[in-house]
Amino acid sequence: MASFARGAASLTRVGLSSSKTPIQLIHRRGLAGAADHHGPPKVNFWKDPMSPSKWKEEHFVIISLAGWGLLVYGGYKLFTGGKGKKEEK
Repeated sequence: MASFARGAASLTRVGLSSSKTPIQLIHRRGLAGAADHHGPPKVNFWKDPMSPSKWKEEHFVIISLAGWGLLVYGGYKLFTGGKGKKEEK
């Protein structure tokens, strides 16, 4: 609804324009500045493995989940005695 109102407002401003150039309706992208990074650039985790604050967000999430998975699996194996199904001969 808000974009419709902005479009109507821009059409009224275009009608008031006294320029003799052809009318060009330009769509404005409201929050298009997301790709404009602020701060230090993010790097792949294998380029700087000792600085998690510089990693890309996706890499941080994947490595964090993998680490938690290994921690849980290791704890499970530790507390269950690492026993699996063993058949006696």
